[in-house]
Amino acid sequence: MAAPDPSPVHDAAPAPSGYTMVLPPGWSRIPLRRGTEQAIGRILDRAFAGLPRDRVASLRHELQLRLRDLAGRARESCGLDLYLPTGQMGEVTAAASFVVAEMSLVSAEPMDPAMLVARLVADSDHTSTVELAGTAGTRTEHVAAADAEQGVEHGSRRVDYVLPVPEDPDRWVIVSFSTLGSGDPTDEFAQLLVELFDAIMTTFRWRRP
Repeated sequence: MAAPDPSPVHDAAPAPSGYTMVLPPGWSRIPLRRGTEQAIGRILDRAFAGLPRDRVASLRHELQLRLRDLAGRARESCGLDLYLPTGQMGEVTAAASFVVAEMSLVSAEPMDPAMLVARLVADSDHTSTVELAGTAGTRTEHVAAADAEQGVEHGSRRVDYVLPVPEDPDRWVIVSFSTLGSGDPTDEFAQLLVELFDAIMTTFRWRRP
C-alpha cells in the first residue's frame, strides 16, 4: 500500500453566493425571487407619501399593476432583481430599467469562460470586453427598433453586461439595461442614462459566502 501523500490539500475558493452594487439616489431594487410584493409596496408608499389614499387609489393601483407586470416579465427571463428609477432626475422621470439575471449553460463539459467571452466579442461588432470585480466579461450596446408584432411599441437603447461566475464556469450573470431616452433612444438623454448605468456597473462586486 502506498504511503499517503503528505502534500496539504487546499480547498478551492467557493463560488460567489450573490452580488452587490451601489445605486444612485432615486433608484430602487425589486427582488424577483422573494419579497417582490413587499418591495413594490414600499415603492408605492414612498411615491404617494402624504397624499390622501382615497384620492390616489386609482393611480396607485395602476402603478402597482405596471410594476407587477415589469417584475413578472423580468422573472420569466431568469431575473434575480429588477432596478428602476422611482424618483426624478431634475424635472424628468427617466424611462429606464435594468435586470440582473442568472443563466446556466447546463453543459456536459465545463466551458472555458475566456474562450466563450472571446467568441461573443468576435461574433458582434457591438460587443467589447470588460473587467468587473476581477472578472472578464462582455459589454454590448445597440438600439432596438420598435416591433408592433411583438408588442414592443417603442424603440429602445440597450446595454448588456455578461459575466461568468468565478469558480463556477457553468453559471453566468447577465445585467440588461434598457431606456427610451426622452422618446428617442438615440437622443442625448438616452446617452446620459447609458453613462449612468455604466457608472453603476463599476460598483458591481461579487458577494462571497
